[in-house]
Amino acid sequence: MASSSLSPWSMATLRAALPPSPSLRLSAVGYPAPSHFPSSARLSSVRGRTMPLRSFSGLAPMIPLLSLGTGDANFGQVFSNINNGSKYYAMRHGKRVPKLNRPPDQRKALLRGLTTQLLKYGRIKTTRARASAMRKYIDKMITLAKDGSLHKRRQALGFIYEKQIVHALFAEVQDRYGDRNGGYTRIIRTLPRRGDNAPMAYIELV
Repeated sequence: MASSSLSPWSMATLRAALPPSPSLRLSAVGYPAPSHFPSSARLSSVRGRTMPLRSFSGLAPMIPLLSLGTGDANFGQVFSNINNGSKYYAMRHGKRVPKLNRPPDQRKALLRGLTTQLLKYGRIKTTRARASAMRKYIDKMITLAKDGSLHKRRQALGFIYEKQIVHALFAEVQDRYGDRNGGYTRIIRTLPRRGDNAPMAYIELV
């Protein structure tokens, strides 16, 4: 085999082949005693011609010989820092969201429609899961209306589908809920839905 006739590389040859580093001198780092690399680092022979082994893809040091030292160089000097814009989040313990059997965009559209209908008619009939999920959005819209500023009005216009309801809500909310701090809705349970036996409820404005 052609690979058996190759002599192992010496540390001096490898050190001379490295490009010069402006921020770190190679002579300041302690290296182990020169020894040959394992057989996997040698050249392989395929069909009589010698070719280098295929390198792996992953975290590779900028200066390979520094990773063999005694640990005098820190991580930032040895490995390149790649910032691809990714973010790291903690686990979502205790942050359960009612999914309502819908993807996020359809779920938001459903809650916006239910909020609009409740503010328009004052009382609607829906499932208990939907009624419980839409409660906080009704409270949020009424809280925005109690503030009464232009910025809060524009926030409500961006959530409620009909702008006439927004203007009516901002005009009448002080007389109806001026002395009440939260708890603007009431859920009344009713008979299950015929067909799939889904638990139903009425939700109404107080």
